[in-house]
Amino acid sequence: MTDSRMERDDRGHLVAVPARVRRVVSLVPSLTEAVAATRRDVLVGATEWCSHPADLAVTRVRGTKNPDLDTIRRLRPDVVLANFEENRESDLGALRAAGIAVWTTVVRSVGEALTSLDRMLTLACRLPRPAWLDEAERAWAVPVTQARRRAVIPVWRRPWMVVGRDTFTGDVLARLGVDNVFGRHGERYPKIPIAEILAARPELAVLPDEPYRFTADDGPESFPGVDAALVSGRHLTWYGPSLTEARRVLADQLGLQGADG
Repeated sequence: MTDSRMERDDRGHLVAVPARVRRVVSLVPSLTEAVAATRRDVLVGATEWCSHPADLAVTRVRGTKNPDLDTIRRLRPDVVLANFEENRESDLGALRAAGIAVWTTVVRSVGEALTSLDRMLTLACRLPRPAWLDEAERAWAVPVTQARRRAVIPVWRRPWMVVGRDTFTGDVLARLGVDNVFGRHGERYPKIPIAEILAARPELAVLPDEPYRFTADDGPESFPGVDAALVSGRHLTWYGPSLTEARRVLADQLGLQGADG
C-alpha cells in the first residue's frame, strides 16, 4: 500500500491507512451509518443488517458474524471497519492476511463511543470531524437530575438474555438515571431465567425492538407488577449519528422527566 501511515485502532493493532481513503467496507450497522452521515460516497460495502440510511446503495457482504470475505476482497477496500463485539476475530484475521487494512473499534460506554468514532472517522477514514459528532457530545454532556430507577434490560428470550456488565447499552441508561440490576454480573450478556430476573426486583423492564423485537404483546406480560417500556433498539444500542437524538428519544419512551437535558 503506497502513501500509507500506520495508525493504532482501538485494540492497539497497527493499521496501514492510505493518505486518502476512497473505498470503505463497514461490517457494523452503527459504523456504516456514521460514515454515511459524514461522507457517503466512500462507502462501497456494508452488511445486510446496515439499515441506515435506508437508501444506502452499496454492495452487501452478508452479516456481521458471517461476512462474505471473497466479496470484500473483490471490493478492494482501503479499509474495513469492524467492532470487537460485533465481528469475529477469525474473519478479521483472514482479511488482514489478504493484505486488507482492518480497523477495529471498542465501544463499551458513551464516552468510548464518542472517542472511538472520532478516531475512526479522522484516522481510519481520513475524514474531517463531522458536526453531528459535536452535537452528540453536547447532547450527552448534561447531567441527570432526576431520581434513579432500577431496571432489567432483556435483549433476547427463549432463552432470556439480559444486558450485564461493561456495555454501551448499560451506560446509555445509567446516563439517563436508570441503573442496570445486572450491571455487576460476571458476563456482559448473561442468560438468566425469568424467575431469577424477577427475583432481582427491578422497577422497570426496558424492552428494545432489536436484536429481539419485543412488542406490546410479546414481552411485558412476563414482568407482572413491573413497569415495562418499549424502546428503540437503534437509539439504545447503536453508537453513531443516532446519539444526537437518543437521549431525547429514550427519555420520552422511558417516561423519564429531566433526563433529556
